[in-house]
Amino acid sequence: MNAPVLEPQFRDHAQQDFARSFGMWVFLSSELLFFGPLLFGYLYLRMHHPEATGMASRHTNMVLGTVNTAVLLTSSFCMALAGHAAQGQDRRRAARFLALTALLGVVFLSIKGYEWHQEFAEHLFPGAGFQPSDGRDLATIHAMELFFLLYFAATGLHALHLFIGVAACLWLLRGQGGEAVELVGLYWHFVDVVWIVLYPLLYLTLRSGG
Repeated sequence: MNAPVLEPQFRDHAQQDFARSFGMWVFLSSELLFFGPLLFGYLYLRMHHPEATGMASRHTNMVLGTVNTAVLLTSSFCMALAGHAAQGQDRRRAARFLALTALLGVVFLSIKGYEWHQEFAEHLFPGAGFQPSDGRDLATIHAMELFFLLYFAATGLHALHLFIGVAACLWLLRGQGGEAVELVGLYWHFVDVVWIVLYPLLYLTLRSGG
């Protein structure tokens, strides 16, 4: 990896590294503003329409969601190994793990795209064509539609963040320093944690209900 360049506004590399890490944490905290309203909307829906929430959740593909969870957890492990290799100045090993992390990110997005395609075919996309097969009455259908509005918004926003993470991994393959790998790693793990929150809420909530 290339040696980090000391910017003129910092007195040493330690101060520069701290500023960059702190800036990344501030950025990640601000990203919660995107997901926070979606999570609050979901909690409101679950509290006021638990039966419809469970019915809608049972339309999601739990197998694909579980596979994607395993894929993303594996990618985070690879990213951690890439960061460790970068700190040890092992460029080739870091590059291999970064490439594998990016590849797993692409696998996740591909599976998610296929899952969205299935849901479009089943008329589960919110709008004029929304037509769940088990809608019992208009109120239930509207609540289920709200669930899928939150579902597509949350998973779409997550997919966008993951796409940015994949692009960042590919950028790192150009030979950036260990500090850059660490910062991208923080971002990648944040995206992973967001999915760990979304997975049980969207795929497992009240799934065994009637």
